[in-house]
Amino acid sequence: MIDGPAFQEAIALLSEDTDAWAVVPPGILIGLIFGTIPGLSISIGMAIFLPLTLHMEFLPAILFLTAIFTGGGFGCAIPAILMNIPGTSASVATTFDGYPMARLGKHNHALGIALVASVVGAGFSYLVLLLFIGPIANLVLKLGPSEMFLVSLWGMSLIAVLQEGFFSRGLLAGVFGLTLGLIGVSDLGVFRGTFGSAYLFDGIPAIPALIGMFAASELFNLIRDDYLIVDEQKRRMNLVEILSGMKRALSYPIVILRGGVIGTIIGAIPGVGSSVANLVSYASTKRQYNKDKTFGKGDERGVIASESANSSSEGGSMATLLALGIPGGGGTAIMLAAFSAHDVTGGPRFLSQNTDVVYAIILGNLIQVGLLALMGLAFIFLASSIVKVPLRFLIPTVLVMALLGSYAHTGNMTGPVTVTVFAIIGWVMRRYNYPVAATVIGILLASMVEGELLRSYQLTSGRLLSYIFDRPITLLLLALFITSLCFPFIQKNLMARKR
Repeated sequence: MIDGPAFQEAIALLSEDTDAWAVVPPGILIGLIFGTIPGLSISIGMAIFLPLTLHMEFLPAILFLTAIFTGGGFGCAIPAILMNIPGTSASVATTFDGYPMARLGKHNHALGIALVASVVGAGFSYLVLLLFIGPIANLVLKLGPSEMFLVSLWGMSLIAVLQEGFFSRGLLAGVFGLTLGLIGVSDLGVFRGTFGSAYLFDGIPAIPALIGMFAASELFNLIRDDYLIVDEQKRRMNLVEILSGMKRALSYPIVILRGGVIGTIIGAIPGVGSSVANLVSYASTKRQYNKDKTFGKGDERGVIASESANSSSEGGSMATLLALGIPGGGGTAIMLAAFSAHDVTGGPRFLSQNTDVVYAIILGNLIQVGLLALMGLAFIFLASSIVKVPLRFLIPTVLVMALLGSYAHTGNMTGPVTVTVFAIIGWVMRRYNYPVAATVIGILLASMVEGELLRSYQLTSGRLLSYIFDRPITLLLLALFITSLCFPFIQKNLMARKR
């Protein structure tokens, strides 16, 4: 629980350090911009501006980087909704219902929903972090490869709910993605599917692949249209509709809360994070509420589930960084570098000896979330004007940005080539009604599933079953996983009996 004296010292630190608040608004704006531009991920933005933090005090430096982290967490939802481009793997599930809403002229509504879901999700995670940072750290230390394998497998289960009425096609697309995701050098040092090319030794770059499959392939389908939204009346920027969407998001507290819990827990697991959190949250929400078959066609609950989870994973990843000194992903890895540059080492000793600083960082992030609500509102009001740009100008502009962003991501021509190849693959899959998202999920999670399964096998010398029954956390996760899969069928049978 909260240490009273340390908490008061943290408030004093924040109130006295004016430099800390001077860098937060620019940080949020940088995060929004880098999250919105395809291929320029949050971690790239943080890495570019990391040298500036070397000339700051420790607290302002960390708050500046976390502000970029916070802004980017929502920024990637904007292209996901308006152009079907998941700026990062954390916003893949946002495209499932966000983009259909935009095509129906509900882009203002969808952006407002996404903003509130992100703000509430991130705020929830930092509030949990403030109250339970110690127990969270202890829980993360108890997680082994078997638990992480189940979490990644939980994310893979989304494949089963992506394609209504075409489960076999969804399964085939998922297996195809898994196969692509296993290209490269395995954990055992085996070369697979590289065809002797040094560019494939590290596998297929996931971000350029998902940009190609989601964005470029969709742009090919829009060539015959004049605008993203056909109805001219629906293309307008409408602040009232954005505010209405923000209010509408709050009418689904259970969906937001579930996304927040899932994101906080999964975000705290190193190496898993938001890539899995948004998929698991979307899958669990769809299984519970999709009785009218509206998910994937513009259901606002799908946007809420995804955005609340990927934003709340931010607080979870900060828990492992502050309490254990372990980065949960690319963004927190940059923060760890900032820690080192200021001669600070995260971990239990830092948590116990500098509790006031830890509380100051968490409280600073809670305030950042409030600023995001205001700055994000102004930003999406301007960003929504994208739908007014004729497609003959928008398509080539977005393609060039995607190619440049993919080049920035990989540092060589592997990125642009990957975007081009997967754009063609995505276009063919869409034409024959195969779910592109299932393939992307397979690519994102293949190495994680394989690696954790291999480590579990090696750790137990092949006795996986006996190992699982000796680990209560594994059994609990397994029970939750099975329950999430079976719940829709149980609910359907109960409703049938009532009739």
